[in-house]
Amino acid sequence: PNLCPQFHLSLQSGSDTVLARMRRKYDTARYAQSVALLRESFPGCALTTDLIVGFPGETEEELEESLAFARQCGFAAMHIFPYSRRPGTPADKMPGQLTKSEKEARSARAIAVAKELEQAYLSAQIGTVQEVLWEEPAGEGLYTGHTPNYTKVYASGAGLHNQICPATIIGLYQDGLLGQL
Repeated sequence: PNLCPQFHLSLQSGSDTVLARMRRKYDTARYAQSVALLRESFPGCALTTDLIVGFPGETEEELEESLAFARQCGFAAMHIFPYSRRPGTPADKMPGQLTKSEKEARSARAIAVAKELEQAYLSAQIGTVQEVLWEEPAGEGLYTGHTPNYTKVYASGAGLHNQICPATIIGLYQDGLLGQL
């Protein structure tokens, strides 16, 4: 079977200037190399990440760089976190601390991009055949389970618990995909 796992690569920011202020030992070019290598080695894999918005001094342009880079990477899912100030850390003393409302607004924008990317990732699976580990009844005559890349799939069926069998993906459904056995 075609193995399409899920990988989590913590991005934190898609702006090189913010990454430098965060004192990260990588930049977007290096991160993009990792994404390309994973996609080459595991076609169809689900890439997920963490993104921090509102880091001290983050400009509107830097936020836009981050969101554009996230789109370029094509994440299957993103976990968005507003920067949280912690006393005693180097970032706590940095100038340009954003207000709570600024961080909330930036979080909302990043969440919207995350939802857009998730829908694109799910939509790209329509028409494919996926191996599914069927886990439990989901009501209305449906069973639910997960693919190797941890995408949730629903399909009509009964007595599928703990079975692995293929499903043809025919559409989007609730928080995942609709399959046909």
